Amino acid sequence: MKPNKKQDTRQNLDLKSQFKKVDTGVKNGIFIFSSPLSVEQFATKIDKSASEILKYFFLKGRMLTLNTMLTEEEIGELCLEYNYDFEKRVEVDETNVLSNIKIQDEANTLKPRPPIVTIMGHVDHGKTTLLDYIRHAHVARGEAGGITQHIGAYQITYKNEKVTFIDTPGHAAFTEMRARGANITDIVVIVVAADDGIKPQTEEAIDHAKAAKVPIIVFINKMDKPNVKPDKVMTQLSEKGLLAEEWGGTTITIKGSALTGEGVDKLLEGILAVAEVSEYKANPNRLAMGVVIESNIDKGFGPVATVLIKNGTLTKGDFIIAGSAFGRVRVMVDENLHDVGIAYPSQPVKIMGLSEPPVAGEHFIVSTNEKDIKEIAEKIRLHKLMLNRQSDNLTHSENVDGIKTLNVILKTDVHGSLEAIKNMLSKTEVEGAKLQIIRSAVGGITESDVTLAKASKAVIIGFNIKPIRATREIAQSQQVKILFYDIIYKLSEDIQNLLLGELSPIYEEQETGEAVIQQLWSHSAVGVIAGCLVQNGEMNRNDSARVLRDGKVIVNTKIGSMKHLKEVVNKITAGMECGVTLEKYNDVKVGDIIQTYRLVAKKRTT
Repeated sequence: MKPNKKQDTRQNLDLKSQFKKVDTGVKNGIFIFSSPLSVEQFATKIDKSASEILKYFFLKGRMLTLNTMLTEEEIGELCLEYNYDFEKRVEVDETNVLSNIKIQDEANTLKPRPPIVTIMGHVDHGKTTLLDYIRHAHVARGEAGGITQHIGAYQITYKNEKVTFIDTPGHAAFTEMRARGANITDIVVIVVAADDGIKPQTEEAIDHAKAAKVPIIVFINKMDKPNVKPDKVMTQLSEKGLLAEEWGGTTITIKGSALTGEGVDKLLEGILAVAEVSEYKANPNRLAMGVVIESNIDKGFGPVATVLIKNGTLTKGDFIIAGSAFGRVRVMVDENLHDVGIAYPSQPVKIMGLSEPPVAGEHFIVSTNEKDIKEIAEKIRLHKLMLNRQSDNLTHSENVDGIKTLNVILKTDVHGSLEAIKNMLSKTEVEGAKLQIIRSAVGGITESDVTLAKASKAVIIGFNIKPIRATREIAQSQQVKILFYDIIYKLSEDIQNLLLGELSPIYEEQETGEAVIQQLWSHSAVGVIAGCLVQNGEMNRNDSARVLRDGKVIVNTKIGSMKHLKEVVNKITAGMECGVTLEKYNDVKVGDIIQTYRLVAKKRTT
């Protein structure tokens, strides 16, 4: 139950009290600034002539004008030239107040909170399997769905202690959130396969965790397999500065198997041990503030956001702001879609009632002053619009030097993936070619996307997104290429090849059939049986399969079994009904679409 507003004793934060103006200029021999300055502005601030500064740069071979904006490095260089120390301070206004909130809770108001853990590692080393095992083993029976869903975050209970796990789309998204100041993770668990050792992605994960300055625990996975070499892994880890406790170091290192559960209890005990030493605390007696983990637009509910409470408590009915999104929390549920009346520090919840889906990594805060919230949200929206227009002006500028341009339309299932992929694509460089994102958004691939791609000769990229059959057929008729991915680094490789003009996949996905689920039955031996009507093509027993819900890929798996009129069959064609089971997946719903496909070998051409 949400507290009665008259009885609500939670501390409220006046957002406008956080605003801070920076007076640029020299104070006590220190040049203080907050934003870029032109040559003329800088000269005025230090009481020098602009021509003197222009001459300084001219003698160093740099031609500047009065209106040239000086970089931070150039401001620092000039300060040293004129014998000033320098200091950059953050000016806080409506556009950045949410990420620059400074509060100091009294010690007696702080209470212990659960640790927040992110699991990272190489794509094939068992991160997903470990997350799935932990969730299935430590939540109520029947509540845990497959981790391949975008649940964003969830809590488990182990030995009467709660632990929050964050499921990020990848290392890029982890760093993208940190870049926004969203340091949500207390502990990072690095997963390394005992039979494979450290890979480039593992090194990347370690680097990201070190940059976040949080404790690192290593889980050496797949110890159930033959030919494992855990000592070799530990040697590799020591070379990366992670010396195991059993070798005299300080890094908690656990050997085990995410498949069998071996070592998982020790891992959880290690997490709780780190949490006990670190004493993570928060003040539950204030209005909530925290970070957006994930967001999307739900066909039935509108904007939906998964948020993590960092401080305070969140209740239904609270008025919230997250970037340019704002609104009253109308619905609040946990990862199992159970109604939640109040959410505490370190707790992840899904909320509905916002004006738009906020960007992953945005800070949010609850306030009783709805007028201020709406005003600040509008200022943030206008600021983003201005930045986007500036970016568009740069992105769409004509290039007359014969540089090849690859136009891309990017559609993803959630905001976290969208931001991470955009960030990755912006750093993709090939001499003589450039990449231009002409549209990027969360949601399914539509006919409008195909029309734009045709007009601009663009490639459509779908990440964990699949178009309906009608849209695919239009794309084929218009000869618009649509590429589908569920792994960011594979997308990166293919984009690099596209820019080089060399992409012709070694394996091409060939869709074979499509069926709609009409009924569901439960069977004690095989799990959930989906009663389907095959709408297109033919479904084969050995085909790979994906489940689509509202155009989004819920899971990638394989056909487990197929029956027609109680007889086991290997093939079902369009117009026929059948009973289907999926390997290791039961969370299907009536109305879901099952698409079957196979990978067909193709020659790579240049």
